[in-house]
Parts: sequence; structure tokens; C-alpha cells
Amino acid sequence: MIELYDDERLDYLLAEELRIIQSPSVFAFSLDTVLLARFVYVPIQKGNLIDLCTGNGVIPLLLSQRTKGNITGVEIQERIYNMAKRSIQYNQLENRIQMIHGDIKDIPMQLGHGKFDIVTCNPPYFPTPSDAEINKNQHLAIARHEIYCTLEDVVRVSSQLVRAGGKVAFVHRPGRLLDIVTLMRKYRLEPKRLQFVYPKLGKEANTILIEGIKDGSPDLKILPPLIVYNDQGDYTKELHQILYGNS
Repeated sequence: MIELYDDERLDYLLAEELRIIQSPSVFAFSLDTVLLARFVYVPIQKGNLIDLCTGNGVIPLLLSQRTKGNITGVEIQERIYNMAKRSIQYNQLENRIQMIHGDIKDIPMQLGHGKFDIVTCNPPYFPTPSDAEINKNQHLAIARHEIYCTLEDVVRVSSQLVRAGGKVAFVHRPGRLLDIVTLMRKYRLEPKRLQFVYPKLGKEANTILIEGIKDGSPDLKILPPLIVYNDQGDYTKELHQILYGNS
């Protein structure tokens, strides 16, 4: 049995036979994170994968059901790192998933350049605001704002970690699309697949999923739009399929 702290709870992770530790006051994963874990290409039989800004480990846990490769998660916040470690232990995946407590900017020096086939990251979305505007909850503020790493840090580190021909995938906000594409090309990550996610039909996109290849040739494919909710406020059939499969 795993120990839970304070307001932590042990949730089921979608349709997978997995459980994950969450806390409303510290960290709970978002739909964006799940969509990234479903969007990114992964090798089925083997490979080295790394998830930056991993939070409570939801992407490594989900990827463990799609690949037999080795997976690493990196999280700077010790409390959230500890949640991820305990979730991995609960699911008996210690032999498949390694967690690192540290700053992503130190990871290329720590693990080496070009060592990974796949890099994923759901980074902080927002520039660091003034003290008056920042979330008073430190855990949430760090997860949402570029306090410890900027978008350029994320793209640069991802490029350093991935091998030539390897894939890097991000989830972010549409307003940062040009910044992301510019930075990806600056650091030799050629954008290859892009998908816009819309909360409902007729609404503006509020999320983007983008994948690039290290030193790839230019050829960007725009995937069909993904709509999250139907008019009744339920998940669309496509979204339900992505999240839960045929269940």
C-alpha cells in the first residue's frame, strides 16, 4: 500500500490499469498532458524516452502503456517529484520509468547529448508576471509560469537531448505557435506534425500539439482539428476514443 499525504488521492488513470497520486492543492494533471501523451509518436518495442516538466508523472505512466522502451521523467519540484515516484512504485513500473528530481537545464550535462529517441514536454505556458499577479500557490505558479524555465530553455534542452532523426513533441497555447516554430527551427527541430485543439465547434483553438524531428527536412502536416466537447457538454466521440480507446 502506498502512503498518501495531506489532501492527496489515488485516482484511476483513464482506461489504463494504472493509478496516479494527485492533489488539488499541489498538482493534478490536465487534459493537455493526456493529449500530448496520445499525440506523440513512440517506438513500440524499444527506445529511450524522456518527459521534461513531468509533474506527477502522467506522461511517463501513459507512455509505459504504448511502448516497451525506457522512460525518464524530470521534475524540479520535490513534492511533485515525490508524488510521481510513489505513483510509479504503486504501479510497479520502477524497472521501466526513472524519475529525476532536478532542473531540466542541467539534464543534458547529466545524461548526455543525443541520448534519447523521443522527448516530450508540457511546459509552463505563461511568462512570469509581477509578484502581484502570480498565483500565491507556489506549486501551481511554478507549473504555469516560466519561473524556472522559459520556452527557449525547453526547446534548447529538448534539442540537446534528442538524437538526430529523433522526435520532440510539445503541447502549448496557440498564441505561442510562432514562437515555438521559430525556436524549434533555431535549435534544429523541424516541425513535422501540428494539430489544433478546440474546446467546442465554432470556438477558437485553445491548445496546439506539435511534433518535430531533429535535423528533419521541411514538410509540415496540419492534422484534422480535434474538438473536445459536443453541444451537450460531453466529450466528442473522437476525444473519447483518444482518452479511453474503445471502452
